[in-house]
Amino acid sequence: MIMPIKSPCEELAARVAPGAVQPCRGPWVLIATILASSMAFIDGTVVNVALPALQNALHASVTNIQWVVESYALLLASLLLLGGSLGDLYGRRKVFLSGVLLFAIGSSWCGLATSITSLIVARGLQGIGAAFLVPGSLAIISASYAEDERGRAIGTWSGFTAITAAIGPVMGGWLVENASWRWVFFINLPLAIIVIMLSLWRVPESRDEEASKSLDWQGAALATFGLGAITYSLIEDSAATSGREAFIWVLGLVGVGALLCFLFVESRSPAPMVSLHLFRSRDFSGANLLTFLLYAPLGGILFFFPLDLIQVQHYSATQAGAALLPLILLIFVLSRWSGGLVARYGARPPLTVGSLVVTSGFALFLRPAIGGSYWNTFFPAVVVLGIGMAISVAPLTTAVMESVPSREAGVASGVNNAVSRIAGLLAVAVFGLVLSDGFNRTLNRSLAQMQLSPSVRQSAETQRSKLAGAQISELPLKRAFDEAFVSGYREVIWISVGLALLSALSAQMIQSKKRTVSVSN
Repeated sequence: MIMPIKSPCEELAARVAPGAVQPCRGPWVLIATILASSMAFIDGTVVNVALPALQNALHASVTNIQWVVESYALLLASLLLLGGSLGDLYGRRKVFLSGVLLFAIGSSWCGLATSITSLIVARGLQGIGAAFLVPGSLAIISASYAEDERGRAIGTWSGFTAITAAIGPVMGGWLVENASWRWVFFINLPLAIIVIMLSLWRVPESRDEEASKSLDWQGAALATFGLGAITYSLIEDSAATSGREAFIWVLGLVGVGALLCFLFVESRSPAPMVSLHLFRSRDFSGANLLTFLLYAPLGGILFFFPLDLIQVQHYSATQAGAALLPLILLIFVLSRWSGGLVARYGARPPLTVGSLVVTSGFALFLRPAIGGSYWNTFFPAVVVLGIGMAISVAPLTTAVMESVPSREAGVASGVNNAVSRIAGLLAVAVFGLVLSDGFNRTLNRSLAQMQLSPSVRQSAETQRSKLAGAQISELPLKRAFDEAFVSGYREVIWISVGLALLSALSAQMIQSKKRTVSVSN
C-alpha cells in the first residue's frame, strides 16, 4: 500500500488538529509576517525622524524624547526571548496575533497622545507587542516551510523587511512634513488589520510540543527592571536636581544588582530565558561582544543624527529621512556578497575589516559643522558607514549561528538579537548624558561671552533642556545653542569611534575558519 506524502502544512495540520487538512499557505504566511515585522522595524527607526516635530508639539525636553525611543526599546529587548517562548508553548500564531493587536492598540494610543507622558507609556505598549510579533514571525515561517525551502523563505522575509526599513524613514519624514507626526503611528493601523485578517485566514497554528511548560517570568521581570533602572538613572541624571541625584544613582545600582540576580536565576532555571551555557563558546561570546560594540554606537548615532539634521542643519523631515537611505541600501545590496566572504576567508577577517571601515565611517561624521551641502558633509560618512556595516552584518550572523550546535541556532539568534537591541537601548541613554554634558559646557562658555539682557538669559536657561530644539528668536543665541549641540554630538561620535575600534579587536576572539555557507537575500 502506498502511503500519501503530506506537505509540510498538512503535516502541521495533522499535529495541531488530527484529521484536518490544510492547503500549503506559504505565500500568505510570508506576506503576513513581512507586514507585521515591517511595522516593528519601521517604528524602530522612523520615529527618530518625527522626534523634532513631536518635541515641539508636546513641549518636550531631550530627556522626554529619549524616553519615547527608550520605552519601546526597553520592553522589546527585555521581553523578546520570552515572546518566542510564549509562542512555542501556547501557539505561535496566537502569540503573534496578540503582538500585532497590542502593537496596533499602542500605535493608536501614540497617535492620539496629548502629553509626552502618555506617548511614552503608549510606546512601551508598542514594545511589548513587538516582542511578541518579531520572534513569532520567524517561528511561523520556520514551521510553515519544509527545510529545503526555509532558507529561501527567510531570505525573502529579510529582503523585504530591509526594503521597508529603507522606505520607512523617508515615508515617515513625508508624513511629518505634509500631514502630522501622529500619522507616523496611525499608518500602522491598516497594516495591522491586513495582518490579522491574513493570519486568521491563511496562517496555520503551530507550537513546540516538546517545549518546557514553565516560563521564565522571574528572569523576564529581573531583566526588565534591571535594564529599566539603569536606563532611567542614565537618562534622568542629566536633568536631575540636587535632591534627586542620590536617588537616581541608588536606583542605577539596584538595577545592576537586578541584572546580577538575573544571571543567577538563569543559571539555575529549568527553562531559562537565556541559556548561559551558550557563552562557553568563545566564538559565541566574541560574536555577541562584537555585536554589542558595533550596534551600540550605531543606535546612539542614529538617535541624534535626525535631531542634528532637522534642528541644526535645517533639513526638512523628508530630507532627514532620506539621508540614511544609502546606508540601508548598501547593507541590502551587499549582504549576499559579504556572506560569501565567510566561505572564502572565515568570519574573522571580514568582521575585522568591516569594523575598521565602520570606525572610519563614524570618524567622517566628525567633519560637518553647521551648513554645507549634504553631498560634501554627511553623504561620505553615511556611505562609508554603510559599506562597513554591509561587510560586517552577514558574517556576524553566520558567526553566531555556527558557533553553537544547529539545534540551538534559534536560541542563539534570539540572544544575539536581544544583545543588539540592548546595546542600542543603553547607548541612547549614555550618549544622551554625554551630549547634554558637552552641550552645557559649550553653551556656558558662549553665554559668558555674550551681552544678554536678564530676560533673554532667563529664556535661554528655561529652554536649555531642549538642546537644539529650543525655540529662540535671537539669532546669535540660537547659533550658540546649535554650536553647543554640534560640540556635544562630536563627543558622542568620538566615543562611537572608540567602540567601533574595540569591535574590530573583539573580532579576534572568533576562530577564522573557512566554511561553506549559503547566504540568501
